[in-house]
This record gives sequence, structure tokens and C-alpha cells, in this order.
Amino acid sequence: MKIEYNNIYVHFIFTTLHRKPIILDKYRERIEKYITGIVNNNESHLYAIYANSEHIHFLISKSPKASEERIATIIAESSQKFINENKLCVGEFVWQASASVFSVSKSDVDKVCKYILNQPEHHRKVSFMEEYETFIKFYQRTLQPFEKLLTK
Repeated sequence: MKIEYNNIYVHFIFTTLHRKPIILDKYRERIEKYITGIVNNNESHLYAIYANSEHIHFLISKSPKASEERIATIIAESSQKFINENKLCVGEFVWQASASVFSVSKSDVDKVCKYILNQPEHHRKVSFMEEYETFIKFYQRTLQPFEKLLTK
């Protein structure tokens, strides 16, 4: 059946292999723009993206034609190839074999965008592992406002 309207917001988190801090800040925007292009070419829309040195967050509204796993695979394989072909890190660049994906309600899109774009400030206070553990605990509990996650 054809879907005429969809409202599917998804927050992805990819990490580098062994969480090595190999995404260089001087290439961050180039990598983010490339991933934005991949998302757009797959009938989806990117709302926010930020590449930290060892992980990346991005929020998209995705096409119902592709699963989250399929989109993650396309983005990971294409961006990994792009980073390596353009020598945007020292040595070989590899994403970890698994990613995290969280659904986001329409009412939380702006809050999640602000959270993603505020990554440099956020990680001055909270390590990636603390952030990740908080995400897992937050999304495994009953529904809570997204603000609860931000106050941790």
C-alpha cells in the first residue's frame, strides 16, 4: 500500500570502532554534509547532525520505504568509504558494527535537534559512556518527557 504521509522521526547514534576518537574536528563539517546528502538521496530528511571525535548523532525523518537498519547500513558504508577515500582521518576509518536508534515524537523534534547541535557543550560535562548509558536507561523505561534525559 502506498503511504502518502509519514511522520517517522529517528535519532541515530554511530560510534567509531572501539570508540577511538578519530573524527577530526577540521573534517567534521565535511563528513556531516556528506551524511546529509546520503539521507536526502534516500528519500529522508536530516534535521540535525553533529560528529564528535568518537561518535555521531543525527536526527532524520525517514522514508517508510526503508527500515532503520537499512538506512543505518547505507549511511555507515557510504560515509566510511568517503572518509577513507578522502583520507579524513589518520589510518583506516571504521564504524562499529552496530548502532543505536531511538524513535522521537514530533513534539520532541526541536528539543532533540538542540541536544544534538549542543554536543560540544554537553560533552564538556558528560562523557560519551555516561551519555550512552543514560539514553539506554531512559528509552527502556516508561514514556517520559525528553527534558528528563537532558537534566541528567
